[in-house]
Amino acid sequence: MKFRIGPNGVHLFDRLSGLNILVDELRPKEAIWSTAPRQVSIALTNVCDLHCAYCYAPKHKASLHTDQVLGWLKELDTEGCLGIGFGGGEPTLHPDFVNICKRAAGETQLAVTFTTHGHRLTPQLAERLKGSIHFVRISVDGVGRTYEEQRGKQFASLLRGIESIATLAPFGINVVVNERTVAELDALSELAQEVGASELLLLPQQATSTVASMDGVVSRALQGWVSNYVGKVRLAVSEAGASGLPTCDPLPDERGLQAYAHIDASGMLRASSYSPACVKIEDAGALSALKRLRNTFEIKRETQS
Repeated sequence: MKFRIGPNGVHLFDRLSGLNILVDELRPKEAIWSTAPRQVSIALTNVCDLHCAYCYAPKHKASLHTDQVLGWLKELDTEGCLGIGFGGGEPTLHPDFVNICKRAAGETQLAVTFTTHGHRLTPQLAERLKGSIHFVRISVDGVGRTYEEQRGKQFASLLRGIESIATLAPFGINVVVNERTVAELDALSELAQEVGASELLLLPQQATSTVASMDGVVSRALQGWVSNYVGKVRLAVSEAGASGLPTCDPLPDERGLQAYAHIDASGMLRASSYSPACVKIEDAGALSALKRLRNTFEIKRETQS
């Protein structure tokens, strides 16, 4: 098992089983806390063959180089990061996607996950990825016609992709919650159970250049649905959309860049994919960029106070 030291104790994690153990009787001094975020997401490419209006990903072409990514992962692994999530764009469109996943799993102790629209997950691709992936997230925004109108792809094609994913690794379903999908959360919960998903991740819609954030009516409907949920699939929610929802955080003192960071396809380090504040990861590496970003936030807080 890999361990991580933080303000809430010593966190033990097994990437194969997904088992987490927190030894919270121990309260390590800040000087020995792990310096890397617990989880880091990396947009391998901005390229995507879908054109969803609510997508936050930048639309300019950019992709990361394999050796560059692996160098960052080894740094993060050494300093206590537990898992890496590849995204985009559509990560399977990165020309070296399979090799990056294989090397990440083989050359680090990180849990390797990725988020996909699922339409490129053929049985052949799933077979090539086996042994390198510990969890997959598949985006399913609505069912049937709702999905097809929002994503521009056949729902039947998605279901075939899910079949392939189910042979690869444990997986969860993500749903962007907006005025179209909030009424289909029951159907999505049923779908998640039918296909064997272990988690239903709720992503309340965030503002982009083309859509507004989830409004109050949808927010109240989501809160009501979660409060009355009796499904068997575990619910989770994005930190950005968790306000007003009953959540349980086992690591309440591990916040901000201690918990999470995002690297975009241009090699910019951010607090999240939505955060405008960023620093370029230069030759000194990811941890140097992380220190500079933390300093930026500290200076901002001191200025505001």
